[in-house]
Amino acid sequence: MAQYIHDNTEDEITDETFINAFLVSKGADPVGLDQFRTLSSSKATGANQIGRLTALTQLTVDTTWWMRYRSRTGNPDLGDTFAPAVPSLIVGTHPGIPRTDDDLNDPNFLQAIANTAGFHFANIEVGGASMYPGLAQRVSSVEVLRILLSIGGTEIAHFQTWHDKAGNAVPLMDVKDPVTGFSVTFPDLTKDSVREDLKSNLIMPEPTAFLSRKLPVCSIIRPTATKHAAAVALQGFINMNVFVGQSQAFFGFVTKLAQEADDARRGTS
Repeated sequence: MAQYIHDNTEDEITDETFINAFLVSKGADPVGLDQFRTLSSSKATGANQIGRLTALTQLTVDTTWWMRYRSRTGNPDLGDTFAPAVPSLIVGTHPGIPRTDDDLNDPNFLQAIANTAGFHFANIEVGGASMYPGLAQRVSSVEVLRILLSIGGTEIAHFQTWHDKAGNAVPLMDVKDPVTGFSVTFPDLTKDSVREDLKSNLIMPEPTAFLSRKLPVCSIIRPTATKHAAAVALQGFINMNVFVGQSQAFFGFVTKLAQEADDARRGTS
């Protein structure tokens, strides 16, 4: 995972640098969030004590994407919903990184933290994989369209990587957080070998309904509906508690960014 984390981080940093440089080249102002780096770092040994934009110690992780991408009939763009693969991750909050060195004492709890991180990574990237094609349908500039399609492709690569890693989560039964009291169970998602859709290496999107149920099924990124694409992605981050502890000024700023993205309309020329 260390190599994947490094590569994923490098991709995101270069995306930000490129997009801001592109904005400046077009006479627009760059966008920065450094003023909102106010959240505390983990106190575990090795953590850099710097201001953070996000919090990873109180996560609520949506794992419905695991079933969504294995479904051969359902598509959220057509109103379908899906059960979570790990139901306990949406009950209470769970750390995705050690909070202090005390979290390292129980091997099962440390494994639960690692499992949580694996599913959280994928949940983050499934949002990016969907948001880019959603926004691409709104732009008029061919150059901007090229940027969205090109960067969006890397988000899909990230999602498939973390999808694969999440499938390696070690099964755990009722592991209790000594601080919060919340428990988490990671089922053996591959135990039912008769069902292909539960195999952990089934990481490519299964063909499903697309545009209309009258058309043949097709292997697709899902969802890709353009309505409120940016706002929905932002709300997903908020629901995961990634921004817990952030200021109202921060939420106002990022909400405005999402609204501006969703307000874009494809021109007629």
